[in-house]
Amino acid sequence: MSTMSVHRARFFRAPESGLRHQTPRHVQSLAVSRAMKMDSQSSHMGKVEELSVQNLAALPAPQIDTTKSPSNLQFDRMQQLDRELSQENIQEFGQFVGREALLDEEYWTAAWLRAESHWEDRANDRYADNYKRKFAEQEFNAIKRRCRAQNGQKCMCIVAVKKEPSNVKQTILKSIVGTLDLSIQYLLHGETFPGERVRAPLFCRINEAGPARYGYIGNLCVAKSARRRGIASSMISYALESAKRTGVGQVYVHVHRDNGPAQELYKKMEFKMVEQASAQLVKERTYLLCLEI
Repeated sequence: MSTMSVHRARFFRAPESGLRHQTPRHVQSLAVSRAMKMDSQSSHMGKVEELSVQNLAALPAPQIDTTKSPSNLQFDRMQQLDRELSQENIQEFGQFVGREALLDEEYWTAAWLRAESHWEDRANDRYADNYKRKFAEQEFNAIKRRCRAQNGQKCMCIVAVKKEPSNVKQTILKSIVGTLDLSIQYLLHGETFPGERVRAPLFCRINEAGPARYGYIGNLCVAKSARRRGIASSMISYALESAKRTGVGQVYVHVHRDNGPAQELYKKMEFKMVEQASAQLVKERTYLLCLEI
């Protein structure tokens, strides 16, 4: 399956804090038309399975035929307690814990959260549930590819998990309330910031020197039922600490120009606008922000 289309192949972007999606409108239109074409071609096979999650706190297991799933997802799988995890880097904030996703079921829940946020403002669309399902399936496979890539670049799917009382477990689908991706990437030959349009040699190599490595945050979203609790800023802080441990000096993020709440969030986190990138991003209506760490 194809991954989400974005401004440039190396970047993957999705909702900012579950507030407003920042993917360009022509990309959204392409995704919608493609999904409608798939629906029309498969309508004779029966009613398309629907999923709808209005409140993650009461999220039921998705109605999916897991016997046909190539990933053998177990939607009744229970979330591990903190003490059962072998991860060293776990950050607690209030009633939640930030950490790297470990299981396919956690990848799926992160993908579904992104699908919910992507179609949040179009819940009354006739085919919204079908689009969300296709979006989630594509993003689920994209997350797995990114996190398991062996091309020298690193990607982490970070999740915010609800803390439960001792010896009490929830299913994975009900425990994850937020997600974002952190990738460690390299500037291309001649670039001074990610995505800069430069005329590089045809067979140029990625500059793998220390200063050319940077962190990139994308796909940040929080479930409706868990917003306004500092989860987004806490996940960003966790991502920044994770990036710092890898030795990078800068972390970048793209934000849509109409997404005021997201811009305010990153401003509070002390991200600064990359002025050199503004002229190139006018048509895409996005800003490139950077934080020195």
